[in-house]
Amino acid sequence: MLEYTEYLKIFIALLAVVDPLAAMPIIVSMAVRDNSNDLKAIARTVALSVSFVLIITLFLGQQVLFFFGISINSFRVSGGILLMLMSLSMLQGKISETVRNEEEARENAKQTAIVPLSIPLLAGPGAISTVILYAQKGQGIEHYLMISLIIIAVTTILWCVLLATPWLTKRLSKNGINVVIRLMGLILLALAVEFIAGGLKGLFPKLA
Repeated sequence: MLEYTEYLKIFIALLAVVDPLAAMPIIVSMAVRDNSNDLKAIARTVALSVSFVLIITLFLGQQVLFFFGISINSFRVSGGILLMLMSLSMLQGKISETVRNEEEARENAKQTAIVPLSIPLLAGPGAISTVILYAQKGQGIEHYLMISLIIIAVTTILWCVLLATPWLTKRLSKNGINVVIRLMGLILLALAVEFIAGGLKGLFPKLA
């Protein structure tokens, strides 16, 4: 089990990657603002779907890497690069195309709450990579239980943000939302550099 400060760091990292505010424009575009029942159903489905995907990733992600013969250090580098691409887009106030491209954006109105809201927008490659990378940092049931609780905490915040979308869109300007997204992007960029540096040290010990 890690220090509690490390788990706080994991919580902040996962919250930045999942980025609940990124789902707000899609919720608005789905025209559910005036239908509280639809909004509650979508928020519940999204939160449960994201929790399910990330918890399954937590317990089975490393086994999948082992099955394909991928070392954790290689995954650190590739995951760090992916997070870096996402963070650079966030610093520009955009949603990275590694999460959702223009074609997928046009299909939002035709999709369910699971696709693309839950997968790949929220529980996408970045979130999955983050969970796998932090899961291997500790051992024991306590470590996995703590990360499970972090996932539940993040998805609870996500659920609250989705329910509050009508209220937030009336009080937060687009610029205000972009400021928050940019701050998350800055945090994510620092974490991406840390992942890449750790992976390179593992692959090339002489760099240390």
